[in-house]
Amino acid sequence: MTNTRIHTPLRLLAALGVLAFTASAGAAPVDTSAWKCETCPYPTGTSGTVDVGVGAVSEESAKFGDYTGLQKKGAHVVLGGTVNARGASGYYADLWASDLGLDSRSLAARSGREGLYSLSLGYREIPRHFADDAVTPFSGIGSGVLTLPSGATLQPVDLGLNYKRYDLAGSLIGGDHWTWRASLRRDTRDGTRGLTSSFFSTAAQLPAPVDQTTDQFEVAGSYKRGRVQATLAYQLSQFRNGIDSLVWDNPFTPVVAGATQGRLALAPDNKFEQVSGSIGYDLMPNLRASADFALGRLTQDADFLPSTSNALLAPSVGPLPASSLDGRVDTFSGNVRATYTPLPTLRLDAAYSRDVRDNRTDILSYPQVTTDMIVAGQPRSNTPFSFYRDRFKLNASWRGPATLRLSGGVDYENYERSYTEVVTTRETTLWARAGLRPMDDVSLALKLAHGERSNTPYGVAIWFGTTENPLLRKYNLADRKRDAVGARADFSLGESVSLGVSADYANDDYAESVVGLTAARSTSVGADLSFAASERTQLHAFAQGEEVRSKQSGSQGGLQADWRAEVKDRFEILGAGIKHAAIPDKLDIGGDLTFSRSRSNVSIDAGASDPAFPAAKTTVDTVKLYANYKLTDKMTLMGTYWHENYDAQDWRLDGVLPTNIANLLTFGQQAPKYRVDVLRVALRYRF
Repeated sequence: MTNTRIHTPLRLLAALGVLAFTASAGAAPVDTSAWKCETCPYPTGTSGTVDVGVGAVSEESAKFGDYTGLQKKGAHVVLGGTVNARGASGYYADLWASDLGLDSRSLAARSGREGLYSLSLGYREIPRHFADDAVTPFSGIGSGVLTLPSGATLQPVDLGLNYKRYDLAGSLIGGDHWTWRASLRRDTRDGTRGLTSSFFSTAAQLPAPVDQTTDQFEVAGSYKRGRVQATLAYQLSQFRNGIDSLVWDNPFTPVVAGATQGRLALAPDNKFEQVSGSIGYDLMPNLRASADFALGRLTQDADFLPSTSNALLAPSVGPLPASSLDGRVDTFSGNVRATYTPLPTLRLDAAYSRDVRDNRTDILSYPQVTTDMIVAGQPRSNTPFSFYRDRFKLNASWRGPATLRLSGGVDYENYERSYTEVVTTRETTLWARAGLRPMDDVSLALKLAHGERSNTPYGVAIWFGTTENPLLRKYNLADRKRDAVGARADFSLGESVSLGVSADYANDDYAESVVGLTAARSTSVGADLSFAASERTQLHAFAQGEEVRSKQSGSQGGLQADWRAEVKDRFEILGAGIKHAAIPDKLDIGGDLTFSRSRSNVSIDAGASDPAFPAAKTTVDTVKLYANYKLTDKMTLMGTYWHENYDAQDWRLDGVLPTNIANLLTFGQQAPKYRVDVLRVALRYRF
């Protein structure tokens, strides 16, 4: 069955290739009568295109329709186009429209006068579809209250989001040195997505509502004169959630009296403001300095939910210390850079940057309630995480004799954190690159890097209640050595063929970690080929393979490592394509094939003969063909065909039905599988 699926698109590509070489064999001399002058005066007037047609999708699939808007089986309208207007005085106006008959439609427009002002508008929809076969017993989907009516049965639930973006922007050139710009953006998200809830030892997947809006505003001014360039800007981002919490009925028999309903807070309303600026100055013809900064503030003041929904438990829960978090985080980012060219063949660069996140939220003591069932004896305080990060970079680039190019440098990072097991981590990376063209048709490149990260003494987190294993080392805080090497070679095999091959290797060693991630390694190789068979026919092909391995040690007993795991992920992708002018200035055809494979294996060594985890696999075969036939000078018939076969095997989903696990209620969704064909035919009219 697999061979049949692969051979079919290969036959299609081979047919296109035969047609390409057959048509090329009897090609007439090049006709230059229709060549256009590229340096002639810019045309004025109005022009554009209108695309109208119909398309059809062979199968309904949420996975295939994710982002594409092609999730529904059946016909759809193909509608789009462009309009371009130009005036003799520099006025211009452009309009673009694409996929207006689908949920992935987009519109954009811009207008203005060259050298004076511009105005742009934009609208885009991005459909998200997460599952075809999800089911739930809950009613009230789309609202903030999920109930279990008497005699509730499983019903389909559409897990997906409708994402919309609105843009408005403009710029104005004020005099010879100033430019002003302003922009507005609104993002809206509505729909339903999965959320996991629990009552102590039982858990359920819930269809949570999404009703979110993010508004962003920016205004900026830029100044440029002589050797000075500077900008100053203000940004505002405001997030609002139309539903502040989700209430749901407990689908399991309550373990304690009154634990029949739960409540979870959803993302709270919040705001971010920032002032940023930059300046660059040419101190000398061969010395340039620049700097930029950004000062920001995040605030969140949404009302707290009650500590519990259990009316029987509420009297024994202490009061909240405040009505809201009144959260505040101040941020700073600053960079200083200098570039010096002491010789025409030598360039030196130096940079320093600092990033700060200063969490100024008050520390308060809150009562602890475990899943509306148990009141903990000790209250818990919030932990206002903060960090300071300093980075230094020094590098040099040298153009040697002939085609030799060398560059190298050192990067240093000092990272200080609060409320973490490690106060400070320090990392130094040395890197070098070399490029050489030993022959006119051969180009070689090599890059090397070595980094080491060390930390202050590793502590134990005590602010979350239960103390962690003192031997545990988190991978982002642990001592680490990292080595990386990459190489690429490009060959020009005659005037019509070019070939490139590359290889990359990286190795992370966490030798000091007893419990946690101990090693990670990745290897990738690739090749790409392009071939101009004639002036009318071009072909290309590529292949890429990658393997990622990681090892970790765990502790079930609580101290020394007593089990180990290894994860091996492999990815392969192979592609080829062709473009051919079958009838010059009349018929263009082409096609692209892509075959991709991924495989993930997890092995556990716990000292017992437990069965191994099955491999998780994904196979995607895609073929895309097109043909454009010019009916008249203004009318073109366009056809496209898209075939995609997707087959996933995932032991974490396959066979796991809603009630297979005694203490877990799931959506029952399976790993996606589909075989979809999309055919579209449209007329394009040019005016």
